[in-house]
Amino acid sequence: MKRLFITLLAVAAATINALACTNLIVGKNASADGSVMISYSADSYGMFGFLYHSPAGKHEKGEKIDIYDWDDGTYHGQIDQALQTYNVIGNINEFQVSIGETTFGGREELVDKNGIIDYGSLIYITLQRARTAREAIRIMTDLVQQYGYASSGESFSIADPNEAWILEMIGKGTGNRGAVWVAVRIPDDCIAAHANQSRIHKFDMSDKQNVMYSSDVISFAREKGYFNGINKDFDFANTYNPLDFGGLRYCEARVWSFFNRYTDRGAEFLPYIQGTSSEPMPLYVKPNQKLSVKDVQNMMRDHYEGTALDITQDVGAGAYHTPYRLSPLSFKVDGEEYFNERPISTQQSAWVFVSQLRAEMADPVGGVFWFGCDDANMTVFTPVYCCTNVVPACYQEGIEGANDVTFSFNSAFWVMNWVANMVYPRYDLMIDDVKAIQHDLEDTFFGAQQSIEETAAALYKQDPAQAKAFLTNYTNMMAMSTIDTWKKLGEYLVVKYNDGVVKRMPTTNYIGKNTQQIERKLERPGIPENLQKEIARQTGDRYKMPKK
Repeated sequence: MKRLFITLLAVAAATINALACTNLIVGKNASADGSVMISYSADSYGMFGFLYHSPAGKHEKGEKIDIYDWDDGTYHGQIDQALQTYNVIGNINEFQVSIGETTFGGREELVDKNGIIDYGSLIYITLQRARTAREAIRIMTDLVQQYGYASSGESFSIADPNEAWILEMIGKGTGNRGAVWVAVRIPDDCIAAHANQSRIHKFDMSDKQNVMYSSDVISFAREKGYFNGINKDFDFANTYNPLDFGGLRYCEARVWSFFNRYTDRGAEFLPYIQGTSSEPMPLYVKPNQKLSVKDVQNMMRDHYEGTALDITQDVGAGAYHTPYRLSPLSFKVDGEEYFNERPISTQQSAWVFVSQLRAEMADPVGGVFWFGCDDANMTVFTPVYCCTNVVPACYQEGIEGANDVTFSFNSAFWVMNWVANMVYPRYDLMIDDVKAIQHDLEDTFFGAQQSIEETAAALYKQDPAQAKAFLTNYTNMMAMSTIDTWKKLGEYLVVKYNDGVVKRMPTTNYIGKNTQQIERKLERPGIPENLQKEIARQTGDRYKMPKK
């Protein structure tokens, strides 16, 4: 039966701005190099992008940590510090444990207003304490049980070099400390994703190796009146995050895009995304090829190009076919509600990562956190090794006072945004210049990876500290070199596309090895043909030249 989601659009649009991240997951036998991979984009307007760091340390018994909300800085309270904490850089720790998230919200009445640990704090505290993905799940669920969970419903990607899990968690309301949750291991030969909609439906409660859940996940639902069936029919997603139009078209559609590209089942799942089928997509699927790190990076740049949801070919894309839509996601015309598609790549991203986790290597060498500030489509993923204990200056919080309202050319976040915001209005005219440099830099990193890691591995056998210092230095050099190149790219774009014309270029440009100046010859692209026709159609004879 066709779903009547359109009637729920207004409600969905009111809450969707808070639901804005994407995670992709690749099992080790589904990857080209045997690595486990997870990705994450932090998509939130006004968020400043920087690289988080917490050094390893030993702590006294009775020491406390102050907990401030990751989203708004609200002080929640204190918790006990662990006696030993591990080095964390970004969303990966020194043992190659990596965690990402997407918020699904769920039932509003289940937010615990007295909870101490919010979802962001939970991620970084856990990374400081966990040596494996399974241990991370135990730590996360124990922490919220002890101190209370201060956020709404959340899906977490949790991975180490051997396995990847999705943990879904929602609180139990003010006055009822803890959370109900379920965690499912993604099979090694499969891929998965989540994007602000709960994705764990029915689960095998007898599979103790691959499924974990809170003891009251079903009984609490019965108590609240959310579920009254038999246990085998219990569906976590339908119970705690009932699907509406926003959850389907803004969220599940991003998962569909990943499955559509890397399986042969895209057409099978499309009716669900379009609201004509009630059968949800599976939590995980087997891909039709093995994925590389580059494949996952490029998937994070996706805008549904070439699919039924492509947004680059209609009038909303403008004269230059931009694959973006400005917020909000819905609008009204003559009393009717309309919506914009919400792809994986979006202009409001603060930062993005792909974690590459490899079991056959020593941890400092095996864990690479490919990181970039701003929109994945308009940034460069630079390698950050999990042992890194010095944050590159361009990724530091507050470099030269840079923050969400203070610009600095030494901040990667602002340099990336500076270039991106030049390109957005004239996208298909300028994007090839950006992609050429982006691909050149990332291909250089991949080309150097084997030799860098062979050197680091040899050093590690002699002196682990020396290997860590080598990889930290390499991380810093690549980040700073990338931002220097991106500044030159910005200068190049200003000169080449100044005042709406295009200056012809020599065979190689001054961003690369050749330092020739731009040739002083101009092309005048004018108004694209599709827009010319639309102007003529809408204005009639107003601009028509008189016949001689």
